[in-house]
Amino acid sequence: MKRLLLIVITLICCYSSVAFSATFEEIKLAAEQGDAKAQVTLGFLYEKGRGVRQDYHKAREWYEKAAVQGHPEAQMNLGILYNQGRGVRQDYHKAREWYEKAAVQGLPEAQMNLGILYNQGRGVRQDYQKAREWYEKAAAQGFATAQLNLGTLYNHGRGVRKNLATAKDWFGKACDNSNQTGCDYYARLNSSR
Repeated sequence: MKRLLLIVITLICCYSSVAFSATFEEIKLAAEQGDAKAQVTLGFLYEKGRGVRQDYHKAREWYEKAAVQGHPEAQMNLGILYNQGRGVRQDYHKAREWYEKAAVQGLPEAQMNLGILYNQGRGVRQDYQKAREWYEKAAAQGFATAQLNLGTLYNHGRGVRKNLATAKDWFGKACDNSNQTGCDYYARLNSSR
């Protein structure tokens, strides 16, 4: 476990192409042996084109192997690929399925992404209340974009009673978590009083 973490840190820092080559092979070997974390790492490298030629099809393959093992980051990343149509045919229903698997495991980005699908009605019937529920779960974990999205729901009265004070609170929380748009909206609401 510690060795894999060290490998990932080495990859991120990219000390040299020789060091990267050796660690890539180690990650690939671990992934081929069924290590879900290594599979997610390999999927990420292919998705982003870090140290390898960018290949969304290979990214999907590796994410899928980890996702069926229940790995939440792999499930969320697979949802993103389906949501954006990268390496797969765009499919909001499949995106929702994968986001939901990761979201019920408590992954805040997946919870927020699922909220966005409900907010926009993509792959699901548009439902602002369900969007709010998923945003709240992510926001409770300090996920700034979910806090911003909650502020927007309260600001416009979507799925909730319009409440500018509550919107301002959520925008303030997003701002506190370094979300510049949250800061801007907070300032606008603050100056309008």
